[in-house]
Amino acid sequence: MESAPAVIVAIDGPSGTGKSSTSKAVAARLGLSYLDTGAQYRAITWWMVTNGVDVTDPSEIAAVAGKPDIVSGTDPAGPTITVDGVDVAGPIRTQEVTAKVSAVSAVPEVRARITELQRSIAADARTGIVVEGRDIGTTVLPDADLKIFLTASPEARAARRSGELKNADVDATREALIKRDAADSSRKTSPLAKADDAVEVDTTDLTLAQVVECVVGLVEEKRAAK
Repeated sequence: MESAPAVIVAIDGPSGTGKSSTSKAVAARLGLSYLDTGAQYRAITWWMVTNGVDVTDPSEIAAVAGKPDIVSGTDPAGPTITVDGVDVAGPIRTQEVTAKVSAVSAVPEVRARITELQRSIAADARTGIVVEGRDIGTTVLPDADLKIFLTASPEARAARRSGELKNADVDATREALIKRDAADSSRKTSPLAKADDAVEVDTTDLTLAQVVECVVGLVEEKRAAK
C-alpha cells in the first residue's frame, strides 16, 4: 500500500485557542510528527532565568542566545523538551517563565536561533509534521502545505487557560492573555499574525473534537491534492 505523501502543517494563533491540544491530536490521527515551538521559546527563557541573564536587556539576551542546547521530541503522544540534557517540560510552564517569555522571544537573535532549529526539525520529519506557534505560517515555514490560524474570544481563551493552570481568577488570566497578545503582535521581529493564505478557524463555540475533525479534513484534502 502506497504511503500518504508527507505534509507540513502550520498552526498559528494566540494562547488559549486550542493550538497544542489540536495540533497533537491531528498529528496523532494522521501519523505526523508534532512540534510545540512555544515550548522552545519557553525553554530558552527558562535557561536565561536560571543562568541569571537580565531579561530586560536585549543585548545581554542576544549575547548568549546561542549557548543553550535545546532538543525537542516530536512524538505527539509524548512530546519532550530538554535544555542541556535537562528535562524542562515542567519548569518552563511556571508563572515566572510565562511572564518573561515575550521579552526574550522578541529579541531577533533568539528568534533567528529558534527559527533555524524549527526549520531543521520540520525538514527532517519524514512523514510530515504539525508545527504550532505564532509565526509558523508567516515566517518559519511560509511554504507549508497547509496553514491554519486558530482564534477564539478572549473570554473563551481565558476560561480554557485558567482551567489548564488550575487558576480560578479568570479575569486576571484574560488580562494576561490580552497583554501577551499585544506584546506578540507588536514586536518588530516575526510578530503574531495570520498568513494571507491561512484558513481561519474560530474555536470559541467548538469542542476540541470538532476542531480536530475540521483540521484533519483540511489536511486530508491537501494530501489528496499532492
